[in-house]
Amino acid sequence: MLQLMNEKEAIEPVVLDMSNTPLPTEYFVIVTANSQTHMGTLRDAVVEFFVNNKYPLIYFDKGGGYDWLLIDAGNIVVHIFTARGRDFYDLEGLWSDAARLD
Repeated sequence: MLQLMNEKEAIEPVVLDMSNTPLPTEYFVIVTANSQTHMGTLRDAVVEFFVNNKYPLIYFDKGGGYDWLLIDAGNIVVHIFTARGRDFYDLEGLWSDAARLD
């Protein structure tokens, strides 16, 4: 997944181990996109990755014009932000007790 994000030029990818939190997921993958078009490209690549690798695709944002796109595949939840959205929602700060897997 991180290799895919790097190939698609995601900015500052971070993986948080959420297994010791009350959330029903194992990992958060958090990235920043440089434009709305880039957000859509990252979303489409991640959805394709999950489908091709038989992950259960529970939900993903299909629209555009947002500061935050979410892709939920059960054990992995991917968050794609604009720079403004990532600063505003600050998931890394909110879940600072989650282990960072770099």
